Amino acid sequence: MAESMKGLKRTHRCAELSAANVGEKVTIMGWVQKNRNKGGLVFVDVRDRSGIIQVVFEEGKCEAALIEKAAKLRAEYVVAIVGTVAKRSGAVNDHLATGEIEVIPEELRILSESETPPFHIEENSKTKEEVRLKYRYLDLRRPDLQRNLMMRSKVATLTRQFLAEEGFLEIETPVLIKSTPEGARDYLVPSRIQQGQFYALPQSPQLFKQLLMCSGYDRYFQIAKCFRDEDLRADRQPEFTQIDMELSFVDVDDVIEVNERLLAKLFKEVLGVEVSLPIQRMTWQEAMDRFGSDKPDIRFGMELTNVTDVVKGCEFVVFKNAIENGGTVRGINAKGQGGMARKKIDKLVDFAKDYGAKGLAYIAIHEDGTVKSSFAKFMTDDERKALIEAMGGENGDLLLFAADKNKVVWDTLGALRLELARQMELLDKNEYKFLWVTEFPLLEWSEEQNRYTAMHHPFTMPMEEDLQYIDSDPGRVRAKAYDIVLNGNEIGGGSVRIFDQDIQSKMFEVLGFTEEQAQEQFGFLLTAFKYGVPPHAGLAYGLDRLVMLMAKQDSIRDVIAFPKVKDASDLMTEAPGHVDAKQLEELGIAVVAKEEKKAEDAE
Repeated sequence: MAESMKGLKRTHRCAELSAANVGEKVTIMGWVQKNRNKGGLVFVDVRDRSGIIQVVFEEGKCEAALIEKAAKLRAEYVVAIVGTVAKRSGAVNDHLATGEIEVIPEELRILSESETPPFHIEENSKTKEEVRLKYRYLDLRRPDLQRNLMMRSKVATLTRQFLAEEGFLEIETPVLIKSTPEGARDYLVPSRIQQGQFYALPQSPQLFKQLLMCSGYDRYFQIAKCFRDEDLRADRQPEFTQIDMELSFVDVDDVIEVNERLLAKLFKEVLGVEVSLPIQRMTWQEAMDRFGSDKPDIRFGMELTNVTDVVKGCEFVVFKNAIENGGTVRGINAKGQGGMARKKIDKLVDFAKDYGAKGLAYIAIHEDGTVKSSFAKFMTDDERKALIEAMGGENGDLLLFAADKNKVVWDTLGALRLELARQMELLDKNEYKFLWVTEFPLLEWSEEQNRYTAMHHPFTMPMEEDLQYIDSDPGRVRAKAYDIVLNGNEIGGGSVRIFDQDIQSKMFEVLGFTEEQAQEQFGFLLTAFKYGVPPHAGLAYGLDRLVMLMAKQDSIRDVIAFPKVKDASDLMTEAPGHVDAKQLEELGIAVVAKEEKKAEDAE
């Protein structure tokens, strides 16, 4: 039978107690972590979000009835305990923040009983994630997840404080908006009042924050929910959170400068890590050439080397074909991996094929200087020596090469260097390496759509000096866009926006929009731009991903209270689910079963 907490008031959280409280009478409340009954001596560990404290029910120090009651406690019972803080009578527990003290109780109340939970509430649980997500309210009791969510709360609070002090205004933008093409698929919400018409959930507050600049608010920010109906992976969710900002009368350096100070504050106050400013910058072109990635992990070397000129005379057909088709040959040097087993190299070749490569060529240099190569017979000794020298190859190294169109070579070797770094244990989660990647291409060619698409979004300002190429060589135009990268993860991205109507019209034209289409999709923004628009720029961070890296986790699911799984469902609430036929009728929606649809298509 549950007891009332009437007349009791909690004085401390469990782990807020320390040796400084010895002799004090305290009231703690929390969950029973474990109960050890030694016969006349009962140890009860009580847990709350701050941590654990040991409570000792002992003959001679407590009434017999109290010890008997304590012996009946089970894991996850909710209790209130009144007692006195004392120095530990037994050995100090160095693994606990409260390891040198205990509570000697005089009152115990059982506020709530618990059934045996489906898994033990403990750090680094080995229980399958599906089970933990089904009982997420229990999973969230685990100290490691609680630390993650407390860290997230602290990051959000510090961000708000910092930006407010910098003159930013927190302004909410709507969640029911017009569907506009922003890259990913929209989540749609049917309108009951205007049947057959739909709202979209925002993929980002992009258009609204630009309108706020038109409205003179100067500096806006928002910790905003965003929604994208796309295929999921470890660092993606259908709903995610952005730290979103926009600034007027600024250029690239102004946005970068304020954000560097924000990052330095967050890492100093949350982790005690000093971020040395200014953060290194690298152009997109340099990042691709050196690391094969526009979000390079610079915690380790293993950079790409362009050896096209070195091998252009050799007879190896793979290299030859790639060069003749306008591609390149590039390689990476895995230091000390020259003795890698053939089986393992074959696995790397299969790995490379996942990124579009037809294969990988390799040269293994053994410790004794002997060389084994997958293409030795197509090269002279001098050509091979020149290639090894160009790669900085030494005894014990493994040289790996990809030859194809630039994009394939970059994708393949960019992924391969990360895979090798994982295998070689070069990735240290305690090291935080930031990088700004700048001067992205404005446009990228889509084979699928057979046209240029915006690399960021259609409102990104081209670099003034490249505007001359917009018609003759659109792929050459660089954008005033910038990403902030941390340990190989893009944690934020932004750009200077177009505020000149002529440039905006040109951009739509290059992207294949007719004037009518542009008006239909973005008419309200284009109309607003007729009434005096300030130069403006912005940036948005993925809050989930930023906290994931700060908390040294591998998945954003571990820093989101109630995440979805890979098929975008919630295992706990069983969303999405079927709705009442009456609701659908009110919306004017009929659901067609897959079988019916197939039959219709066949007809």
